[in-house]
Amino acid sequence: MRKSVILLILDGAGDRPVGGRTPLEAADTPNLDAIASRGECGMLNSVGRGIRPGSDTAHLAMLGVDPFEYYTGRGPFEALGLGMELEPGDVAFRLNFGTVDRELRVLDRRAGRIPDARPLAEALDGMVIDGIEFRVAAGVEHRGALVMRGKGLGWRVTDVDPHETGVPLRRPKGEGTEDERTARALWKFVLRAHEVLREHPLNREREEKGLPPANAVLPRGAGIMVEIPSPLGSRGLRGAIIAGIPLVKGVGRALGLEVIEVPGATGGKSSNFRGKVEAAVRTAEDREFILVNIKAPDVFSHDGDFEGKTRVLEAIDRCLEPLLSFEGIVAVTADHSTPVSVRDHTSDPTPVAVAYPGGRMDHVREFSETACYRGSLGHLNGNELFRALLDYAGLLEKFGA
Repeated sequence: MRKSVILLILDGAGDRPVGGRTPLEAADTPNLDAIASRGECGMLNSVGRGIRPGSDTAHLAMLGVDPFEYYTGRGPFEALGLGMELEPGDVAFRLNFGTVDRELRVLDRRAGRIPDARPLAEALDGMVIDGIEFRVAAGVEHRGALVMRGKGLGWRVTDVDPHETGVPLRRPKGEGTEDERTARALWKFVLRAHEVLREHPLNREREEKGLPPANAVLPRGAGIMVEIPSPLGSRGLRGAIIAGIPLVKGVGRALGLEVIEVPGATGGKSSNFRGKVEAAVRTAEDREFILVNIKAPDVFSHDGDFEGKTRVLEAIDRCLEPLLSFEGIVAVTADHSTPVSVRDHTSDPTPVAVAYPGGRMDHVREFSETACYRGSLGHLNGNELFRALLDYAGLLEKFGA
C-alpha cells in the first residue's frame, strides 16, 4: 500500500557536547523521543562522511540529487526562492545590502540589518551593462539575490563580499574567458550600484537618523542555472517543500516541487513551527513526499547560544503532536551539524529517526546524537535515506527481476 512521506529537517540540530551534553540531549523532547521509540534510528551524513555540507547541497542530497554532479553554487537557489524566474545560462548570486565608506571599505555587511531593502533593489533592477541584464530582488532584511542574464556568461567568479569588515570590497575574478567577462561586468555593476544607492532617498533618510546607509551590494555564491532532474518527478511522484528561508524554497522550485507558504513561517528564531507541521500533514493528503525545514536551531547554533538552541528544540517538539498520529512515514533528522562551540557547519553526523505503522523498531528511545548512534538504520547519506523512505512508502521500483 502506497503511503506519503514527511521528512522533517531540524536545520543544524546536530551538535557536540558542552558540559557533557548536546542541546538535543539537554532538551525535554517527548515527541521526538516518541518518534524515535516507534521506529528505527541511525546517523546521517547528508552529503557524505568527512564533508561539511551547506544547507543547499544537503537538501539536494536528501531529495535524491547528487550534489557533486549538479551543484554549481548557492546563488540560483536563493534567486528561485525569492520568486525570480531563471533561464538556462543565467548566473545568480546571493547578496547583502551593506555599508561601505568612500574607499569601499566594508563597515557593516548587513547595513544595520536594514528592515526592508525592497526600494533599493527596485532602484537597481533591470540595469544593463556591456549587454548583460542585471536583475535584483530583495529578501528578508539586508538579504537579496542578483541574476546576470546574457550570452557567454561564466559562473566561476569569486565573491565581491569579503566576509569581514574593515577591508575593501573584493574585485571579482574569473577562471576562464567567459568567467573573466562576467567578473568585469559584475564589478562595473557593483560600482554603479554604489553610485545609485548612496544617493537613494532611503539611505539619505537613514543617515539623517544616524543609521548606516545600505550603500553597496555584496554579491557572493555565484552559480549558473542548470536543469536538475527531479528524482520525484521522474518517478511520477508529487512533492512539496515547506520552509521559511528562500534557499530551501529555491531548491524545491529547482526540482519542480510545490512550495507551500505558511503564514508566520519566517525561517528565524521565532517561527510558526506548528503551522509548518500541520501544513505538512494536510499536504500529504495529495502529495507523496513533503520536506519540512525548520531553520531556528541553526540560527542559535551560529550565535553560539547553547541555552537558546535547547529551548527552541523544546518549543519545536511541542508542535510535533500531529506527526504522532500521521498514518504515513515520518522521518526526522538534520541537514548538518552546527555545534554551538564552533558556530559553523561541521562534518559531524546527525541523528535520524524513521517511524511508520507496521515498520520495524529498534531499542532506541531517545532522539539524540548518542542514542541514535546505537540504532538499526546504521550510517546513511542523504541519497540512501531518500531511497529508503520511498521504499518504506511503497513508492520505489524494484531493481532487477
